[in-house]
Amino acid sequence: MADARLVERLRDARRILIFCGAGVSTASGIPDFRSPDGVWARRRPVYYDDFMASEDARVEFWDLKLEIFESYRDAKPNAVHHAIVALERAEKVIAVVTQNVDGLHRRAGTSPERLVEVHGTDALVECQRCHAMSDPESHLAHFRATRRPPYCACGGILKSATISFGQPLRAADLERAAAAASEADLVLALGSTLSVHPAASIPLMAAGRGVPYVIVNRGPTEHDDHPSVTLRLEGDVTAIVPPAVDAALMRAAAPR
Repeated sequence: MADARLVERLRDARRILIFCGAGVSTASGIPDFRSPDGVWARRRPVYYDDFMASEDARVEFWDLKLEIFESYRDAKPNAVHHAIVALERAEKVIAVVTQNVDGLHRRAGTSPERLVEVHGTDALVECQRCHAMSDPESHLAHFRATRRPPYCACGGILKSATISFGQPLRAADLERAAAAASEADLVLALGSTLSVHPAASIPLMAAGRGVPYVIVNRGPTEHDDHPSVTLRLEGDVTAIVPPAVDAALMRAAAPR
């Protein structure tokens, strides 16, 4: 059964800022890389400056990407991704700001104009010299066969289009997120511990204006005790959010 409090807020909102973390993707088979048994518990992070300066660091980086690609290859958008798309098609979403780099929001149908991937995406590879974008599969195949990191035709270093440790977030993405926060009439944080900064400050930009702030997550978040939180729902986002969206959109469509 849908939570009536969430249904009411979704029904009344017209400009929702949705902020998504790893918990949105785990139902699609994407591991939470920050979990105790995740990638970052088993591997040391490759920092951006090291990646750019060291061939060995680039080998380590692409070896990690091979492991991650296996988990992405067969993943499909889940009910939460599709519920977010349904809200957008009902003209209720101002922006979807995601920390996830798996590309599932795009594959579900979230429009590029609404999507802000603050930590970048593994769905593309970017040349660090000419900034050309390309598909990762051929580069991963090259690395798998040669154990040598790939390079661009221009001679530049290739890197997945993600934000690495020590690499600043893209200013344009932060500006888009901040602009959405300044206009939102509801902020909805889904499947995030809200502990990775500066991304976790984005929901508070909207909540600081006094708009309702709803958190849905399994386990504690760093915003749970923040005075701006108006509704905190504990549990699996895939069990809580899709039925609430369905109910809100059915009520919105019903004659009054």
